Amino acid sequence: MPQLLQITEIILYILAFLSVVAFALYTRSARHRWRFVKLIDHTPGDHTEARSLAFAHFRKELHIALVYLCLAPAAALIGGFNESIFSVALSLMLIPVAAVIWWSRTAVEEARIARNRYDLENRYKHALIQRDFVPKAWAARLAPEKLPNIIGFEVGRVYEAGSGLMSGDFFDICFLGNNRVAAVIGDVSGHNVESSLTAFQAKYLLRVFLKQFRDPAQALEEINEQLADSERNEEFISACVVVFDIEAGTMRYVSAGHPAIFLFQQEGVTSLRSTGPLLMLDPKASYFSKEFIMNSGDLVVMYTDGLSEARSQNGNLWGETKISKSIERDLSATPDVLCRMLIEAAKDYAGGSLGDDVAVMAIRRD
Repeated sequence: MPQLLQITEIILYILAFLSVVAFALYTRSARHRWRFVKLIDHTPGDHTEARSLAFAHFRKELHIALVYLCLAPAAALIGGFNESIFSVALSLMLIPVAAVIWWSRTAVEEARIARNRYDLENRYKHALIQRDFVPKAWAARLAPEKLPNIIGFEVGRVYEAGSGLMSGDFFDICFLGNNRVAAVIGDVSGHNVESSLTAFQAKYLLRVFLKQFRDPAQALEEINEQLADSERNEEFISACVVVFDIEAGTMRYVSAGHPAIFLFQQEGVTSLRSTGPLLMLDPKASYFSKEFIMNSGDLVVMYTDGLSEARSQNGNLWGETKISKSIERDLSATPDVLCRMLIEAAKDYAGGSLGDDVAVMAIRRD
């Protein structure tokens, strides 16, 4: 029995020592939390909830420190003195117990604040997810990953997002009936939400008007009149439409202030330039279209100005000439590979990244 009492005494002294260490650690933590409370007090503005939470954390750290402060002498007294001292030592535990009862008055309110803070953080997290998701969702509508297959043609496409939050670039392939298919590419000025909405509107209005009018120039005139009447005077759209007549073996194009597209044929390359002004500048603007014979192996390459306006470190534009020559070097590649090659070549020229959105389409007749 004496040996057991001796072991118990040693254990109690160890407990007392560890309690002193724990008291020192939690006192230090409580001191830092109290400094944070005072910092909030001296910060301009209403920080009631933040202060309440900070003070609750401080109080808990202080409470734990007090528990160990009482436990250290209690363990030492129990280990070194008689049983009567035990009652006195144990009574010291009344201090942290009374503190818990006193501080528990605001426990429910603190729980409510903590829940509100959790809900706010959750909503903020979802808002961040939506902030990242919405631009991607719009880009997927304006520049889809997959395009419909055109019998007798091979189609390639690529889209590279720039530094803006929202995209104004768009492209589309739509079937017009009677063996006719339209390829559309366009770019709305700006990189904000309004520009992206205008691009979405233009893309799907063009689908309607291209089916309504056989000449794509008439479709552009109609959409220009519709959009130019809006109050968005600061916006304008460049767009190019190529209508392929599969049965007749022809292509007819119209361009509203869009960068030159290229038609590569056995005889050489033809630069197809603008046939009318930018959309939304003048509601009464007129456009005309041009028709070309399209034989097997002929290739049409369309792109937005983010490609031609890629700049080198010296500020020089990549330009249409370099685009044309880059295509000619790999003319036998598939349209998809050609599109990706153009994007990579422009990025290399610009030093690794493009500041603007870029969309590229390449269509070759089998």
